Amino acid sequence: MGRAFEFRKGRKMKRWDRMSKDFTRIGREIVMAVKESGANPDTNSRLRTAMQNAKGVNMPKDRVEAAIKRASSKEEKDYTEVVYEGYAPHGVAIVIETATDNPTRTVANVRMYFNRGNGALGTAGSSDYTFTRKGVFKLAAEGLDLDDLELELIDAGAEDVYADQEEDEHGSVKDYIVVETAFTDFGQMQKALEEKGLNVVSAQLQRVANTTVHLEGDQLDEVMNLIEKFEEDDDVQAVYHTLG
Repeated sequence: MGRAFEFRKGRKMKRWDRMSKDFTRIGREIVMAVKESGANPDTNSRLRTAMQNAKGVNMPKDRVEAAIKRASSKEEKDYTEVVYEGYAPHGVAIVIETATDNPTRTVANVRMYFNRGNGALGTAGSSDYTFTRKGVFKLAAEGLDLDDLELELIDAGAEDVYADQEEDEHGSVKDYIVVETAFTDFGQMQKALEEKGLNVVSAQLQRVANTTVHLEGDQLDEVMNLIEKFEEDDDVQAVYHTLG
């Protein structure tokens, strides 16, 4: 069928894999939110955020409702949030956030990925200091003026407001506006965006690299292969790195 067909097929499979991973990640976030503060999103801000993020990745409503129902059951497994730190080859710092029902399995997998990828699993604090935790909100850009929005959100803690684009699961490029806040202003910004009725596609607490490492060629491929191994693991919620 030709190389063009195979290329499109490969991209589509990657999008499907990413979508499946997003569903797993958000499903676990929903479970942890419900177990922490109950199944009512009106009184559970963490659940409300998870449901918002589920909508942003087009997670079916019945899957969201099933995750909430499952989390309310005493039989549902508990997930423990564990953060791992280390270094990829060539001085790239990595922080891995996980949600796991078996920490022994998870740390064994994380260590294996580091070892096979010529990296090293570190101790707490060994690489996290190279990142700053921030609130990151992604809004649908349609109907919004970037400059006006920035002025409106300064009082709520907006540190940076900028335009961005991302390819969705169908391969279409979507326009977004990203709002970054300090870690401590996450809740305040979330409330402000809700009150303004803005279309928030995702709301996350992320680790943003303070400095980055630029690599090319085989060195870049080596680090990217290691990062992909982490991202493919079902226990991993997010991977942060200093690769520029």
